[in-house]
Amino acid sequence: MAVYEVVKYGQEVLRRKARPVDKVSKRITKLTKDMLETMYAADGVGLAAPQIGESLRVIVLDVGEGPLAIINPEIVEAKGRSTDVEGCLSLPGVLGYVDRAAEVTVEGLDEKGKPIRIAADGLLARALQHEIDHLDGILFIDKATGISGLDRLTEELGFKEE
Repeated sequence: MAVYEVVKYGQEVLRRKARPVDKVSKRITKLTKDMLETMYAADGVGLAAPQIGESLRVIVLDVGEGPLAIINPEIVEAKGRSTDVEGCLSLPGVLGYVDRAAEVTVEGLDEKGKPIRIAADGLLARALQHEIDHLDGILFIDKATGISGLDRLTEELGFKEE
């Protein structure tokens, strides 16, 4: 397995809509394992493939209930509202409050290519929505209020996003 460098804010891949995975191959299975290892090494609870430079619809998560990999995830049901603070491995040190659905049902494929359906609430629901947003080129700061740390990060990276 390999630990990748997490792509930082400002890189074009983070703003691109990721391509669906046509077939869950050995390469995709290895990608999910590498993504999990990268996520754990960075002390994250979720990671989307674009965050390691792969424009593919693949996410991994572990909110304390064990690792989860979903290929071509899609939110098929959303209920309620919940606002909480979020951060992102691609925006280190940046925090903001994001309003999201309180409960979601997500369908996709597991790392073996088998269909899965996950009903989630709490942190898992929030993490699923956050990671699926990455697959559509959406960052949490696009939806957040009360953002802190963004000016410092853009200054460190030497740019301002348009």
